[in-house]
Formats: sequence, C-alpha cells, structure tokens
Amino acid sequence: MTDAWLARLTVAAIFIYHGLVPKLLFSDASELQLLDAHGLPHHLLPVAGGGEVLLGLLIVLLRRQRWPLWAAVAALTLLLVDVALFAPALLTQAFNPLSLNLATIALCIIALRGRTAR
Repeated sequence: MTDAWLARLTVAAIFIYHGLVPKLLFSDASELQLLDAHGLPHHLLPVAGGGEVLLGLLIVLLRRQRWPLWAAVAALTLLLVDVALFAPALLTQAFNPLSLNLATIALCIIALRGRTAR
C-alpha cells in the first residue's frame, strides 16, 4: 500500500465518519449550532451528512481521479473559514475543526502528490 493510497483512504474515512455519525445518526449539537448560525433549518443536517458520505465514497471509488481530493480540500478550507466566522468558539474545543481540517488537508496533499494503488 502506498502512502498516497493510505492518505486517500484516511481522508475518505474521515468524510464518511463525519457525515454519518454526527450528522446522520446523532444530530450533534455543534452541527445544529452551525445551521442555526446561518439561519438554516435543522432538516438540512442529513443533506450535509449525505454529501460528506458521498464525497468520501467518491474519493475511494474514483481512486485514479484527483478531483474528489481537490473538492475535499476546497470544502475543508471553506468550512474552516465558515466556522471561524460564524462559530469561532468551536475552534477552542478539543479535536476542533482547525486541527481536524488542517490535518485532513495535509492528507489530501499527500494523496495528490503520490501515486495511488492500481
């Protein structure tokens, strides 16, 4: 297994987990807080979760394609800026969006720089 493929699998697992667990299965309070900060209805949380799961699956299934990783970098960057503007208190919590998003972006770059498994 190459480092790039391991990085890609890890990014996919992060997106699938964060789409499934705090959004689709448990409706986490911080996720709902972000929707509230934008004046959006709570029923959009499963839509966001489904989008994250879909992106995670695309990252794995389209392993020869680079665009899902670039989409992940863009989404992670935009979401981090969004949290900083609309819910900055989340940035001081343990395992916060800043550390998670930066680490995941780094994994995306590792996957983009290397060759994936065939």
